[in-house]
Amino acid sequence: MSRPLAPGDRVLLVDTKRRRHLVVLTEGGEFHSHAGVLRHDDLIGTDEGVTLRTSLGARLVAVRPTLADYVLEMPRGAQVIYPKDLGAILILADVAPGLRIFESGVGSGAMSAAMLRAGAHVVGYELREDFANRARTNVGSFLGDEALERYRVEVRDAYEGVDDGPYDRVVLDLPEPWQVVPHAEKVLAPGGVLCAYTPSIVQASQIRAALAAGPWVEARTLEVLHRTWHVDGLAVRPDHRMVAHTGFLTAARLLTR
Repeated sequence: MSRPLAPGDRVLLVDTKRRRHLVVLTEGGEFHSHAGVLRHDDLIGTDEGVTLRTSLGARLVAVRPTLADYVLEMPRGAQVIYPKDLGAILILADVAPGLRIFESGVGSGAMSAAMLRAGAHVVGYELREDFANRARTNVGSFLGDEALERYRVEVRDAYEGVDDGPYDRVVLDLPEPWQVVPHAEKVLAPGGVLCAYTPSIVQASQIRAALAAGPWVEARTLEVLHRTWHVDGLAVRPDHRMVAHTGFLTAARLLTR
C-alpha cells in the first residue's frame, strides 16, 4: 500500500536529463547537486512521484527505488550482476518462496537481495569479509530485518566444500564455478537447480564440461542482451547504445543419486 515519504526512506531523485541520485531522507537534511539544493523536509510527507524544484529552479522527480534501481545505485565493493541478468537467474533457477538456496560469490549482495525478495532463504559464502559485511548492509538497507532473518553469509571458500545441506538451489558467481560442482552434487536436493554466472565463454565451457561428467541433466547456457528503443512520436528507432554482453548464465538439474 502506498504511503507518504518519511524520514529514513530511500528516495530516487531523477532530473530532466534522467540523471539519478539515491538519497536517504532525514529531517533537516538537504540534497546538493549542480542543479541546486533540495530540502528533505520538502519531500517528507508527500507522495512518491512528486515533482519538486531545487533552489535553482531545476525539476526533480522523487520515487522510491525499485530493486533494479537500488542494485545499480547501491554502495558496492564488487561488481554487481546487472538487473537484466538477475531476472533471468531468478527464472532459470526457479527461485520461489521458502526455497533454501546456497550462493557463493556474494559480492555486494545484488543476487542475494533478488532471491530474498522472491521469498527464499539464502546461505552465502564469500571470501572477503568486507564484501560479506557490505552484502548484509545492502540487503538490510533495502529489504529490512525480516530479510536478514533469512540471510546468512559466512566468510568461507566454496572451492573447499559446502556444508549444511540439503539446498534446493545453488547459485554461483565465481571465477571457477566448476570447482564447486562436485560439492553441489553432495548438498543439492535431487531435481534441484544449479545456476552459474560467468563473464567469459571459456568459463562457461569449463562448467559445462564439469556438469557433463556428473549426474546433471537439462544443461544450457545463454546470455541476455538488453536493447532499449527511442520512441518520440513517429521517430522510432533502436537506441544507439545497448547493454549487450555482461555474462553467460549456465543452468542444470541434478539427477537422483
